[in-house]
Amino acid sequence: MIREYDALKSTPLKTGSGFVRPVQTLPERVKLSNSAVDVMTDLTKVSVISVRSKTSMDKANAKMIRYGVRLLLVLDDNDQVAGLLTAADVLGEKPMRFLQNMGGTHADIMVRDIMTTQRELEVLNINDVKSASVGNIVANLKKSGRQHALVVSESADGKQSVCGLFSLTQIARQLGAQVQTFELARTFAEIEAVIAQG
Repeated sequence: MIREYDALKSTPLKTGSGFVRPVQTLPERVKLSNSAVDVMTDLTKVSVISVRSKTSMDKANAKMIRYGVRLLLVLDDNDQVAGLLTAADVLGEKPMRFLQNMGGTHADIMVRDIMTTQRELEVLNINDVKSASVGNIVANLKKSGRQHALVVSESADGKQSVCGLFSLTQIARQLGAQVQTFELARTFAEIEAVIAQG
């Protein structure tokens, strides 16, 4: 049966070859009344960057820098979500508090020592997100006091899968705010200033 088909011509892979990565194109500008989906990173279209909980904090930070992200999904040994690690976790007070309580050096800090654990995370349901506006998401982030929000889909048996995420910084940029900081209060203030301008 295979004799009916001709093999394709193959050539050697060239040195320096890259590979195609999934891309999601979000609108450059949105309003608070736009659909929340217009500001959501859709993990069916974009690969999430992840890290293991036993990775050193410094390696995780280097990975964030390399990929240009400020959030890593932390996975356990079974590839299930163990938590989140943000740039604020790495660059904020958590490492110093850990060292004060546990001793050691900066190089001893693991992702699991400073991450937000799965038990501490609250998520948004994709069905709610699909009928929400950008303003709803901004209100959610402000209420939770967080820079990011995870979105999950739920199967018939109740199992959740992270399928999207929101970043306050990204939303602020899409709203037209000139975000120069990753300080939460200032980012909300910049968003409110853009809204006031109309």
